[in-house]
Amino acid sequence: MKKILLLLFSILCSIPTFAQDPNDLGAWYMYFGNFRFKESPWAIHGEAQLRSFQVSSDLDQLLLRTGLQYNLKSGQASFLTGYASITSGTSGKSGETFHENRIFQEAILRQKLGKIGLTHRYRYEQRWIEDQDFRTRFRYTLFLNIPLNSKELSEQGSWYLQAYDEIFINGEKPNERIEYFDRNRLYLGLGYRLQKGVAMQLGFLEQTTNTISKGQLQVGIFHQLYSRK
Repeated sequence: MKKILLLLFSILCSIPTFAQDPNDLGAWYMYFGNFRFKESPWAIHGEAQLRSFQVSSDLDQLLLRTGLQYNLKSGQASFLTGYASITSGTSGKSGETFHENRIFQEAILRQKLGKIGLTHRYRYEQRWIEDQDFRTRFRYTLFLNIPLNSKELSEQGSWYLQAYDEIFINGEKPNERIEYFDRNRLYLGLGYRLQKGVAMQLGFLEQTTNTISKGQLQVGIFHQLYSRK
């Protein structure tokens, strides 16, 4: 099993090398946290993402997102509404930024296909972008979580693969530059459960729009907290 994991990790890390010029490779550094109230279906979601056009420089986006989540007791679905603040930069132009305020609503549905966990995420966004017209956007993501050395991903010491594809569709076409198809994100990552409630993932994402396709390294920490009461 260790040899298999090392091989998968090596393949994952080498994807960007074969995919494109390293100077065109970006990076996303991400933290996702959920604070659950014990004996309650409610939770507070929070996340912070620092995205760069290159692996360690040239600000792409600073994204801060929070919201209130309701979870079904079965664990098969959750519903979230919240707010996001996004500061975006321009490639190669340090210091030139613009801001976006965003409100969003989402539904997450979970199911099992044998050992594989399937998650469907539906998200609707209302976007106020600096010096642009108001517009909306629809997003759908299909996640696959594949355990490698345990039956459940929640077990400490669990290794797993995650793959997902997310499509973005604009709700409006306010000018000729904006198309209804906004972008697509295709991701493959290797995850490890450090302890109950804490996991780490390393992955590679290919983001495609109508004009560009760009690779992103991703480093993510996923943190589940519970109140003591």
